[in-house]
Amino acid sequence: MSTKPVKKIVLAYSGGLDTSVILKWLKDAYGAEVVTFTADLGQGEELGPARAKAEAAGIREIYIDDLREEFVRDYCFPMVRANAVYEGQYLLGTSIARPLIAKRLVEIAHETGADAVAHGATGKGNDQVRFELGVAALDPALRVIAPWREWDLNSRTKLIAYAEKHGIAVPSDKRGEAPFSVDANLWHTSSEGKMLEDPAEEAFNEVCLLTRHPEDGPDQPEYVTVGFERGDAVSVNGQALSPAALLTRLNEIGANHGIGRLDLVENRFVGMKSRGIYETPGGTILMAAHRGIEQLTLDRGAMHLKDELMPKYAKLIYEGFWFSPEREMLQAAIDHSQRHVSGEVRLKLYKGNVMVVGRSSPASLYSLAHVTFEEDQVYDQKDAEGFIKLNALRLRLMADRKKRLGEND
Repeated sequence: MSTKPVKKIVLAYSGGLDTSVILKWLKDAYGAEVVTFTADLGQGEELGPARAKAEAAGIREIYIDDLREEFVRDYCFPMVRANAVYEGQYLLGTSIARPLIAKRLVEIAHETGADAVAHGATGKGNDQVRFELGVAALDPALRVIAPWREWDLNSRTKLIAYAEKHGIAVPSDKRGEAPFSVDANLWHTSSEGKMLEDPAEEAFNEVCLLTRHPEDGPDQPEYVTVGFERGDAVSVNGQALSPAALLTRLNEIGANHGIGRLDLVENRFVGMKSRGIYETPGGTILMAAHRGIEQLTLDRGAMHLKDELMPKYAKLIYEGFWFSPEREMLQAAIDHSQRHVSGEVRLKLYKGNVMVVGRSSPASLYSLAHVTFEEDQVYDQKDAEGFIKLNALRLRLMADRKKRLGEND
C-alpha cells in the first residue's frame, strides 16, 4: 500500500456488506475522510438504507444519484446503435454501467475536493479495470484505492469477523457462503460465482431473478412495436417514452415472456474464463428491433462495415475503454450511419423468443419495384450477365493457372 497521504476519498458505495466494511477499513487504513456515492442505475433496490448506513458510519457527504436516464440515453443507446455484442452473445450490461460510475466518481471528487476514489471490485474481475481506466481517462491525478488488492480480508469469514468487530450489521443472507453474487441495473442482471462455477450444471431455475421461465410464459404470443428516430428507440406501441421509461417498459414486456436469458462462459480481460447467467429482456428486444430497422434503412456497404467494426467496439466496452479515442472514433462513424435509421419495427414475443415480423420507414431503401418477381420496368436482368463475368474474371484466371500448373487443389 502506498504511504502517500490521502485526505479525502470518494467511495463507490452500495450499502452492502462489502462496501460497508470497505468504508470502515478506508477510514482506519488511510485516516482520511470518506464521501459515499451510490448510483441508481435502475437496479430495483431501495437506496434509502444506503444513506442510513452511511449516516450511521458518520459520513457527512453522501451522494445518492438517480442516473437512470443518463445511463440509458448516453451509454446503452450508443451501444445499441452499434449493435454491440461481446463474443457473439453478451449484451454488455455490467460493462456499460462502469464508465458512468467512474465518471460520476471523478465529478464528485472534484466537487468535494477529494484526492482519491475507491471501489469494491475484486482483483480477479473486469470491473477493477473498467473503473480505473475510466478514472485514468478523466483525471489521472486522482488516486484509485482498491481494498481487495490491499487488505488481508480475503475470505467471507474474515470479512464478517471484521464487520462484527466494528459493529457493522451483517445480513442473515450474508452469513456462510453466498450461493452467487448479483449485479443489476436497468439493462440487465448478472449472476456469477459459487454455485455457478461448474459450467456443466444448469442454473437458470435457481438463479434468474428478473425473467419468467420461458416455458411458464403466456401461451399466446404478444406483439410489440418499437419506434426509432436516428437509431434511438423513442416509442413502444405508439407511446413516446423517455429512454429509461422505454427500457423499463420493454423489460416488463420481455420478462413476462422469458426473453433475454443467457448462460455464458466468457473470456475476462484479466485472462481467465468465467461463467455467468445474464438476463436482458428489454435489451434483447431493443437489439432485435434496431437490427430490424437497419435492414430497411442502411446501405449494404455501411451495414457490412458496421458489422466489421462491431466486435472491436464491443471489446472496447468490455475491457473498459469507453473513454478511449478509438471508441469515440468508432462512435462518430456509427452515429453518422444512423441519420436515416428511423421508423417502426414490429416484433413477436413467445416463450423466450423474439422475432421481427414487420418493419417500415419513411427513409427505406427497400424497393418493391426492383425486387418483385413480377414484370418490372426498372431492372434489366440481362445486365447481370456482364456483372457476373467481371466478378468471375479473377476466379477464371486462377482456375486456368491451376490447370496450367497441374494443381489439384
